[in-house]
Amino acid sequence: MVSKWGKVKLALGLNLCTYVPKKTLDYNNDDDDSGDSVDSSNVSESERHSGAALIAPATVDWEVAQATPRSHVLKLSKSLSRSSKKTCSICLASMKRGDGHAIFTAECSHSFHFQCIASNVKHGNQVCPVCRAEWKEIPLQFPSVDPPIGRARVNPVDWPQNNPLMTVIRRLPTTRPTPNRHISPLFQAPEPAIFDDDESLGHQLNSTEKSASSCDSCDNRKVKIETFPEVPAVSMSIASDNFTVLVQLKAPGSGKNEVNFSSVSETPRAPVDLVTVLDISGSMAGTKLALLKRAMGFVIQNLGPYDRLAVIAFSSTARRLFPLRRMSETGRQQALQAVNSLVANGGTNIAEGLRKGAKIMEDRREKNPVASIILLSDGQDTYTVSSNSGSTQQQQPNYKLLLPLSIHGGNSSGFKIPVHAFGFGADHDASSMHSISEISGGTFSFIETEGVIQDAFAQCIGGLLSVVVKELQVSIECLHPGIRLSSLKAGSYPNRLMSDGRMGMIDVGDLYADEERDFLVSINVPTESSCAETSLLKVKCVYVDPFTKEKVSIRSEELSIKRPEKAGQEGVLIEVDRQQNRLRAAEAMAQARAAAEKNNLVGATSILENCRKLLSESESAKSHDRLCIALDAELKEMQERMASRHVYEASGRAYILSGLSSHSWQRATARGDSMDGSSLVQAYQTPSMVEMVTRSQATLLASPSAQRLVRPVWSLASQPKPR
Repeated sequence: MVSKWGKVKLALGLNLCTYVPKKTLDYNNDDDDSGDSVDSSNVSESERHSGAALIAPATVDWEVAQATPRSHVLKLSKSLSRSSKKTCSICLASMKRGDGHAIFTAECSHSFHFQCIASNVKHGNQVCPVCRAEWKEIPLQFPSVDPPIGRARVNPVDWPQNNPLMTVIRRLPTTRPTPNRHISPLFQAPEPAIFDDDESLGHQLNSTEKSASSCDSCDNRKVKIETFPEVPAVSMSIASDNFTVLVQLKAPGSGKNEVNFSSVSETPRAPVDLVTVLDISGSMAGTKLALLKRAMGFVIQNLGPYDRLAVIAFSSTARRLFPLRRMSETGRQQALQAVNSLVANGGTNIAEGLRKGAKIMEDRREKNPVASIILLSDGQDTYTVSSNSGSTQQQQPNYKLLLPLSIHGGNSSGFKIPVHAFGFGADHDASSMHSISEISGGTFSFIETEGVIQDAFAQCIGGLLSVVVKELQVSIECLHPGIRLSSLKAGSYPNRLMSDGRMGMIDVGDLYADEERDFLVSINVPTESSCAETSLLKVKCVYVDPFTKEKVSIRSEELSIKRPEKAGQEGVLIEVDRQQNRLRAAEAMAQARAAAEKNNLVGATSILENCRKLLSESESAKSHDRLCIALDAELKEMQERMASRHVYEASGRAYILSGLSSHSWQRATARGDSMDGSSLVQAYQTPSMVEMVTRSQATLLASPSAQRLVRPVWSLASQPKPR
């Protein structure tokens, strides 16, 4: 007599499994315990085709891959790793026997939650997501893989316990049409011409405003302004044509003094509309795509129910994989299923991916207070511009062509949709990715090691999920009638001086919680005949509070310096000297990069070495200032990455451009092969960023399978050191 276990195995070996009501089977007999199982390989051909095994999905143990093996049961292939037995490679959740989730084991011996792989197949994928083997038998489920209302769960995916229809395993025909090599099955379904199907915000904004109103009376929710002269006193008889004033702004804090994994969701904040534009070209196949899916899973899990997410996937063309949806439990599950259906194939069309991403932002009917695009690519756009960043003989390509007009239109109100670009591995076009981020007002991060991608995404969303200031504009006004502004050193922030030199403006845009911005202003200081003080300037900040939607205006105190008859020889204030060092380092990086692009690596390293010498002689270095130490370490790292042309092409260019992006925007970027929070180059990390990166690293440490996926793309230690 064939036992239940034998029937299950026999059924999985057939072309079709049929549903028969539970009452037709006697589940109370003890055949299973008697060891009376029959291997499907011993069943005759006539028995195999005489009928299908009768199974009720709600009661029969479908977890064949996890069943306790016996001597007469087929053993799994030795190549099946322990992690693939215990973890679903699609949703990354554990697969445990008896947890109520069906498990499908493919002919290549890799196992998945049945609903995860059924969703994958539903999108047209008929290859193993792990080993890329083509399947002859695929799992199907009818009528839908969507979870029942009220039962949605992010991880693991819910298995419908009372589905009256039977799940089917269908054998594919031996010969089937060969799919277009350059078009993933993802791109074969139609999509709307206008992306105005974004999920409604509902009453979420009212809820956010209400949660924020509890601290409306607190002054700590306002931007703080401080000003510092380079020296506190100048002799009455001395005039200066290049006197430096530091304008320092600090955004209100998030109230995080220690790592608290629940505080991001508990702290009142502005909800986000986030569009991720993901490269799924052929070069992303394998570990890269698996880690990208894991990183996207982390992003999805950490967005709140008021945040909305859309996903664009691009290769030779681009496709909206997932519309702009709120990340409720149902939305999260649907987003995870969509991301996990990705298949790497085709070329790299970054421009088309960005066009679709921008179109989602343009067409949406409703808007969250914060909007941003995340772009990830490991290659070069081969459709819009022909990159020749390593060539000195040809004209530099126009990277502006990669961005739609809605992003680089240059309106007077500043950047609306920043693109945060992530260059993945040694083969991406760092010049184009940096240009995309620079034009749009976003940051450029260099992901040198595959395993750092999740931490890099975590740092980025840690900032995006903590925006406390919108549309910040800074105005600087001279007070003394004889004083004029000569320059504003504001990095990449748009700035302008009035024609009379009496006022300057800086468009800062959004600030994350606890972020600081430092701007150096050069003015002239006239001689003073009688007054003991000279009033220099005052600063005004105007911005929008994303919680209350109200415009806030704040003025600083008037900055003045003392004018004694004789002033002692005083050194530059440490606060001013620190920022002067930052600007010197950034200028040296830009000059070194320009020299390296002209194939003058000796000159490039010499520029960096001279800057390091200047830093070591500054007041900050003598005081062992942490930023000064970090800048020196960063410049030294850049020197090492210019050891040869090969080293520079593989990692030096991307490392320097990511550093320039960080310093020009005064915002943290991922650089190199580490996201260690103790790294000296993480000078601009905010508490919210640190918290999110710590959370990411904690999830990776808790997942042995994730640790096995992490491997370096490039090892600097194996390269020659500069002379």
